[in-house]
Amino acid sequence: MNILITGGAGFLGQRLASTLLSQGTLQGRAIEQLMLADLVAPRHDAVLADARVRWHTGDLLAQLATLMAQRWDAVFHLASAVSGECEANFDLGLHANLDTTRHLLDACRAQTLAGHAPALFFFSSSVAVFGSDTALPLPAVVRDDTLPTPQSSYGIHKFVCEQLVADYTRKGFIDGRCARLMTVSVRPGRPNGAASGFLSGLFREPLAGLHSACPVDLDTMVALSSPANTVAGMVAVAQADRASFGGRTALNLPALTVSVREMLAALEALAGPQVMGLITHQADPSVAGIVSAWPSRFENTRALRLGLSADASFTGVLKQYIHDHPETVRQPQARQRLGLPEPH
Repeated sequence: MNILITGGAGFLGQRLASTLLSQGTLQGRAIEQLMLADLVAPRHDAVLADARVRWHTGDLLAQLATLMAQRWDAVFHLASAVSGECEANFDLGLHANLDTTRHLLDACRAQTLAGHAPALFFFSSSVAVFGSDTALPLPAVVRDDTLPTPQSSYGIHKFVCEQLVADYTRKGFIDGRCARLMTVSVRPGRPNGAASGFLSGLFREPLAGLHSACPVDLDTMVALSSPANTVAGMVAVAQADRASFGGRTALNLPALTVSVREMLAALEALAGPQVMGLITHQADPSVAGIVSAWPSRFENTRALRLGLSADASFTGVLKQYIHDHPETVRQPQARQRLGLPEPH
């Protein structure tokens, strides 16, 4: 099986690649080649050392003719301009999210019309498709049949692309699967333009001995998922047969519901009070407006049928980050409290 991952140099793209390479198969077929396509080259040494891995750099839409000259059995479409970027630059969002996705789908359709079997097409959507509309307020709990009413350009883009994937699947051009991802925390690396970026930065930066600012009220409730749980959900959706996936509507992945205050309390209990001195509160109405419009509580019946579940606690999420990235914990008291050796 030949697999293409767009956004393959990103954190989730490389983690997905590592997971697929480790299991060696997808839908029971051996993985022969895995292409990572992104604006920049990937940096995960273990992934790049695998002989099955190739990579391609450049603007995805501009590079589609080259990339799609080869037949792909599965496409994981993760590449996207994020929420804050789409609000700040309307044209960028249209180009990176809508235009690119439609042309990628058309390239897959052309391969099917040329006589190939429809490719598995996984689309990474978002719970940003949900919001509160005057005519249709957001319910207290979002269920599988809750109607999306996105309140941001990013959410609109994701919902439109979900419908395109559903229609291309209905027509038999692809075997499409859309999964709505929760906010992923804690992400390593540098901050990005996502409105939800602070939900990683509030923990990543203080653990590294750096200052961080909270832009929202501490009692803001959020729905999130650890990196490992997110990738496990993506793979499960891709592995499922069509009957198990259930129709063509996007599936909501499981969410841990927690307040920002509870998240900070977990950080202090785990890493010590010194890290809290590195955190300040600087209200940002634009970020708060976007984040508060997102749902925080979910009932995930379809996901449960696939054997998926939410992270048990944010303490567990933090422990996962520290286990996976111990070198990024540079705050001395935190390292000592966590039992990490002195950095070299």
